Amino acid sequence: MQPDEELRRELAACLLPLLDLTSLNDDDTCARIQALCVRARECAIQPAAVCIYPAHIATARSALAGTGVKIASVVNFPDGGTDAVRVTREIESVIAAGADEIDAVLPWAAFARGEVATARTVVDAARKACGTRVLKLILETGALGAPGRIRDAAQLGIDAGVDFLKTSTGKVAVNATPEAAAIMLDVIAANRGRCGFKAAGGIRSLDAAIEYLDLARARLGDEWIAPEQFRIGASALFDELAALVAPSR
Repeated sequence: MQPDEELRRELAACLLPLLDLTSLNDDDTCARIQALCVRARECAIQPAAVCIYPAHIATARSALAGTGVKIASVVNFPDGGTDAVRVTREIESVIAAGADEIDAVLPWAAFARGEVATARTVVDAARKACGTRVLKLILETGALGAPGRIRDAAQLGIDAGVDFLKTSTGKVAVNATPEAAAIMLDVIAANRGRCGFKAAGGIRSLDAAIEYLDLARARLGDEWIAPEQFRIGASALFDELAALVAPSR
């Protein structure tokens, strides 16, 4: 049964502050990112962050000045390479440009081959380079595939002290799925909720977003659902949510 419109508006109002409004297209331009930031600024309820490529951080900083909307950017993306020095340099660069949050890709292919120490070295380097800034670790769950691998990768991230576990880059065949999210959230719950969760990749509707919200609530409780711990990365979803909360004319 579909929620009625009043409930949908309430859910949209709940989800918008948890959203990372995202544009990670290879053909992104300054004008497109400027427009993205205008959407964030003008929404009745602003998102938690915009997530963009490093080249567009300056544009976003200017467009979002004074709003409180965070700027997130990506490193080791989307390949999830094993060069810890590269990851450190990329993080230092995006921080210098003005990023508040860093979404870094786990070396998932190496991890899947059993090269756990190599993957951990990269994650440790990312954690150190980020300092006090928020670090989200992208597990690329659709590529990891096996539930055991997803579980172990999630635990690796928590042990390394990342702030969020994120499902996907959105650049592979299988991105966010409720099944992978449930595994990640189970690991987070087993670790007393000391790491956040971000679902990203292919979440295009309110109904899809609610599924992830319900998974988190069931395991970690209503009080855990806050921007400091729960995010959804999306672009198309934002328009539906913004329309639901727009003031009546």
